Amino acid sequence: MVTDVNAFVGGYPWRRVPGTAPRDLLRAMDRTGIDDAWISHLPGIFWRDPSEGNGWLLEAADAEPRFRPVPAVHPGLDGWEDIIASAIEARAPAVRADPTFYGIDPAGAAMRRLAAAAGEAGIALLLAVRLEDGRQRHPNDRAEELPGAAVRALIRADARVRLLVTHADRGFIDEVHFGSTPDEAARLWWDISWVWGPPEDHLATLLSTIGPGRFVFGTGQPLRLPETAVARLDLLDLDSSTRAAIESGNARALAP
Repeated sequence: MVTDVNAFVGGYPWRRVPGTAPRDLLRAMDRTGIDDAWISHLPGIFWRDPSEGNGWLLEAADAEPRFRPVPAVHPGLDGWEDIIASAIEARAPAVRADPTFYGIDPAGAAMRRLAAAAGEAGIALLLAVRLEDGRQRHPNDRAEELPGAAVRALIRADARVRLLVTHADRGFIDEVHFGSTPDEAARLWWDISWVWGPPEDHLATLLSTIGPGRFVFGTGQPLRLPETAVARLDLLDLDSSTRAAIESGNARALAP
């Protein structure tokens, strides 16, 4: 089994991105040997109320058994608690929040309340450090990258919080992991979509220093080529159990 925890459906506002329809995502999954995907509604991240895309997202996931929905939550808007309840009812593996795109403090009281509520409800919270490299962003895309201090603040909001952080590079992961207590670090998962493989060997270094148990397979498709994440694992000398853990086992531990 290969589970992609970081896939998107829907259009991107700043440039034309092909392959954003659910059927296109399925074709890419077939091409790269991905069995199932956790999907987020890409355009909703940029809307004032990102939860307005959740209905369509849930319908898309309900129509395709290989999809699991990751509904969006904006903790600065009324009714966000109901989204957590509906996500659990829909068997969503996580809910997501993108505070730097929402224009709210990523370590503020609203985000800490969301993290604590998700922890109490037993559902993971997904956060993206970035969606695109700053060098290729449209001038109107002014969202800042998620700071590591915010991740540390959110993991400390409640002892039951579980965070999945996507699009983080090695420096960010090192900063947060080694700045956290062992208990906090054990409730953090990282996808590999932004971690360099050979020849820099950032992923190999992280697997040896932090351990493979904290990493999950994520592609960021269609904003990133899914083949890239597959190649990162292909180029490493991983035993079968370690690769299976990264490709699916760790994701099942995060969200059964």
